Amino acid sequence: MSTFAVGDEDFLLDGRPVRLLSGALHYFRVREEQWEHRLGMLRAMGLNCVETYVPWNLHEPEPGRYADVAALGRFLDAVARAGMWAIVRPGPYICAEWENGGLPHWLTGPLGRRVRSFDPEFLAPVEAWFRRLLPQVVERQIDRGGPVVLVQVENEYGSYGSDRAYLEWLAELLRGCGVAVPLFTSDGPEDHMLTGGSVPGVLATANFGSGAREGFATLRRHQPSGPLMCMEFWCGWFDHWGTEHAVRDAADAAEALREILECGASVNVYMAHGGTNFGGFAGANRAGELHDGPLRATVTSYDYDAPVDEAGRPTEKFWRFREVLAAYAEGPLPEVPEPPARLAAPVSGGLDGWAPLEAVLEVLGGEESVTPVPPVFEELGVDRGLVRYRVAVPGPRQPYPLGVTGLRDRAVVYVDGVLAGVLDTVDGEDVSLSEPVAGPAVVDLWVESLGRVNYGPRQAEPKGITGGVRHERQYLHGVRARGLRLDAFEAAAVDKVPFGAGAGGPGLHRGTFEVAGAGDAWLRLPGGTRGFVWLNGFCLGRYWPAAGPQDALFVPGPVLREGANEVWVLELEGAGGADGGAELSSVRAGSRDGSWLRTGAPGRSAPWSAY
Repeated sequence: MSTFAVGDEDFLLDGRPVRLLSGALHYFRVREEQWEHRLGMLRAMGLNCVETYVPWNLHEPEPGRYADVAALGRFLDAVARAGMWAIVRPGPYICAEWENGGLPHWLTGPLGRRVRSFDPEFLAPVEAWFRRLLPQVVERQIDRGGPVVLVQVENEYGSYGSDRAYLEWLAELLRGCGVAVPLFTSDGPEDHMLTGGSVPGVLATANFGSGAREGFATLRRHQPSGPLMCMEFWCGWFDHWGTEHAVRDAADAAEALREILECGASVNVYMAHGGTNFGGFAGANRAGELHDGPLRATVTSYDYDAPVDEAGRPTEKFWRFREVLAAYAEGPLPEVPEPPARLAAPVSGGLDGWAPLEAVLEVLGGEESVTPVPPVFEELGVDRGLVRYRVAVPGPRQPYPLGVTGLRDRAVVYVDGVLAGVLDTVDGEDVSLSEPVAGPAVVDLWVESLGRVNYGPRQAEPKGITGGVRHERQYLHGVRARGLRLDAFEAAAVDKVPFGAGAGGPGLHRGTFEVAGAGDAWLRLPGGTRGFVWLNGFCLGRYWPAAGPQDALFVPGPVLREGANEVWVLELEGAGGADGGAELSSVRAGSRDGSWLRTGAPGRSAPWSAY
C-alpha cells in the first residue's frame, strides 16, 4: 500500500515528490460502457490522474431514495484499472454547470439561501448523504490499494460565501467518515475568494485559464508553502442557448498549460473530456458581472471545446496538449485508443404517433394541487420538467393585459385552448402577453424550467411562477397546478399514453428507427422547435435548434441497438418534428468530422482569463 501526502513544496507519494497531471472526466456525463475508452484517451494525452465531481441530486432524487450511488465506486475501479490516480470532489455543492449545482431541489426549495451555510437544517441531510456516499471513496483510497489521492472540501466556496464554521465542519465530517488522503479547497486566484473559501490546515488550490504566474503569486500570499496546483485549468468553456459556440485556440491553450507546468505546479485540465448533460440535467447561470441578471440556460452538450470531444475523439487541442505533457511523462506515452464505432449509415425515421400534452399529463403527471396562488416547482416535487398552471379569468369583463409576476423560466400560454403566445424572461421576470384577454376565460400556462442556477448569489432560487398571474393589476386566485417530471417517462408508463395516428402540435411524438451497424451517432429533428428526446427510454436531453448553438444531440453507441429503436419527442412549442421526422447520422451536421470544433467567438468575455 502507498501513502500520499502534502509536502512543503510537492505532493509526496511514499515520500517521493510527484506531480499530478490530471484531467476532469465526469462519470455521470459519459455512458458507463465508454468509461474505459475515455480514460484511455486521457492516459494517451499524457495524464496520470482523473478528477470527477459527484452530483448529489442525481443520486438522491427524493429524500432517502437513492439511485445508483455505487456508480462512483465502479468509476473509481475503472480508474484503477487504467493505471491512474483519482481526485474526488463530492460537494455537497459542485457547480459543474449542472442542475442546481448538484444540490437536490427538495433541499434548496424549503431552505433557499440557508444552503451552503452552518445551518442545522442543511447540515443534517449533508451528513446523511456523505455517510451514504463516502464509504466508496474511503475503500478506494491509495493507502488501501485504490486510486484516490485527494478529496475536495466543498467547491469554489469563496465565490459564494464566507462561512468558515461551515467549511470547518465539512472538513471534520470528511475526516470523521474515514477520508485519510489530503483534503483541499479550490477557488479563483483572487484575495476575497481565497479568503472566503480556504480552511486552515487544508491545501488551497487555484482555478484559472491563463496567467499562471500571477495566479500562483496570489495563492502564495495566502498559502506560503505547500504544492502549487491549478485545480481547474479552463482549456475551453461551456455554451448557453442563444450564444455562439465557445472555442479556444489550441495553441493558446497549450501555451497556458505549458506555463502552469513551468511553474513546477500540478494541474487538472478542466475539462479533459466533457461529455453530455443527459437527462435534462444542464444547469443555468445569471448574466452580468455580479451574476444577478437574466437567466442563461446551458445547452445539452458539455463538449467544452475540450481536447477529447463529446464523441470521445481527439481534437487539435488533444495533440497540442500531448506534446506539452510528453515532456513530463515517465517513459513514452501510450498509443491513442481506437475511436468508438460510429453508426454505419444515416437513418431517417418518421414520428407517426402523437398524443397532446393534456393526454400525456393525464397519464404521466403528478397529482393536481388547488391553491390560492401558484405553487413553485419545488412545492410540487418537480426537479426537471414542466408544470401546467390553470387559472380562470372571471367575467364578463373587457380585455386587459394578462401577465405573470416572477416567471421562471418560459411559459407557453393558451386561452380557452387556443395558443396565445410564449412568455420568456429575456427582459425580466414580470411579463405579459402581447394581446389582451377578455373574461370569462380559462388560461393554461405550461411553464418549463430551463435549468436551475448552478453558480453565484442566485443559486437556490425556486422555479415556476414565483409571484402570480395578473389580469390588469388584479391577481387571479384559485390556481390548479400539475407537474410533469422528466423521470416519469419510462417505457411502461409511456405505453399507457393514448397515442393517435399522424401528428399534431405540442405533445409527445413517437416513432422508430431501423438501425444496421449501431454506433455513436447524432440525432436531429428538422421540424422540431424545443423539447426533450428519449431514445430506447434513455433521455438524450433538451433540443432547441432555433436558439443554437447546438442543433443535434449526441447519441452514444451503447444506447442504440441493431434493428428497431424507439424514439420519443416531447415537443413543447411546435410540431415536434412531425413534418421533418427524425434523423440519425454518424457526423454532426455543420461540424468537422463530427467534432464540436466550430468557428465563432464566445458570446461573452474570454472565460480563460476570468470566471
